[in-house]
Amino acid sequence: MIPFTYVRPKDTADAVALGTREPASRFLGGGTNLVDLMKMGVEHPAHLIDVTRLPLAAIERTADGIRIGAMTRNTEVAAHPLVVGRYPLLSHALLSGASPQIRNMATTSGNLLQRTRCFYFYDPSYKECNKRVPGSGCAALNGYNRIHAILGASERCIATYPGDMAVALTALDARVIVQGAQPERTIPINTFYRLPGETPHIENDLKAGELITALEIPQPPANSRSQYIKVRDRNSFAFALVSVAAIVAFGENNRIAEARIALGGVAHKPWRVPAAEQALHGREANEDTFRETADAIVRGAKSYRYNGFKVELARRTIVRALLAASETN
Repeated sequence: MIPFTYVRPKDTADAVALGTREPASRFLGGGTNLVDLMKMGVEHPAHLIDVTRLPLAAIERTADGIRIGAMTRNTEVAAHPLVVGRYPLLSHALLSGASPQIRNMATTSGNLLQRTRCFYFYDPSYKECNKRVPGSGCAALNGYNRIHAILGASERCIATYPGDMAVALTALDARVIVQGAQPERTIPINTFYRLPGETPHIENDLKAGELITALEIPQPPANSRSQYIKVRDRNSFAFALVSVAAIVAFGENNRIAEARIALGGVAHKPWRVPAAEQALHGREANEDTFRETADAIVRGAKSYRYNGFKVELARRTIVRALLAASETN
């Protein structure tokens, strides 16, 4: 591990000023991902700005939903009465991630910003990784790519976003609140993450020095039910091969009035196909309908040597999640 400085800012404005002034700095929350990456030699920040003691850990009602402070621990969010009662999808997604010990440490903003678990990204002995060293290549393309992307990838990078919370937040149409040198701004979570394209090392829409301060989540659709399903190699402390966050709202004659479906484990960001969701409006909630939806969502998927199974796994998990969301809350 290379030498670095450590500072604890006195307030949010101080943190932003420090981050803006020092381009090689990183904000430190729970450290459950960043510290690992530093130990592995993947990340080399020259300055750590500890934001854990900033007053950004409140969970409160808003006019149209809920606001969750960036420093709120994952365990607190998953167990909070407002979340459990009004956003069970988010609670279920959080509880399916990591372990209780890590959830006790991990912060809301840190969870959003966790980086891929691609084997080649995590191991600097592999020199070809455009995410770690732009322009160096992608070892996963012809390597062991079982956990890698089937949607939205490019020849520059086929890594996947690893988290659970962001998948649920994507289905919930959450907004990311950030503060930087300019006034506070709001980023819809659907545009917060980027696909790899030619620049896989640029993973989100944050500007230099910007600090996530909160999440805002609007009310779920009226008469809606939700389900989060995560398929993984073992039942705990494992990342998703495929995950699905599904919300289904019903209208007259028990027909679907609105549907939202977000996938994890299949792309560089939580994956949604709005056209497939819109095609469900007015349809009956049954297996045939949901198979059509699943086909539409994975249309255009591209698999690699070891991950071809993910295409059918994604289809089946989508159908399973939609059926479950249609039957239970």
